[in-house]
Amino acid sequence: MSELDRVIHEPARLLIVALLHGVREADFLYLLRESSLTKGNLSSHLAKLEEAGYVKIEKTYRGKVPLTIIRLTKAGRAAFEEYRASLSGLLSKAKSGSGAR
Repeated sequence: MSELDRVIHEPARLLIVALLHGVREADFLYLLRESSLTKGNLSSHLAKLEEAGYVKIEKTYRGKVPLTIIRLTKAGRAAFEEYRASLSGLLSKAKSGSGAR
């Protein structure tokens, strides 16, 4: 398990990155609705992902209404794909019975 990216491995951040991996970009309200996180919790996890360079957060306006757009960066996309491959490898090892009995 040591090869898993600890930033992504946290369940809420894994969900956020997985949601973003499937789209070009998403607004804050979409992520809030799809993740079922609170505003504060989502903001906190997005800040961690932004600090790691995995997401880009753009604050703008739609008319006079504030709009926060979040995109997975190239580094974030690569990290998620590597995470998936690592997790798949771990699961394959576990399934093949290479662990203790």
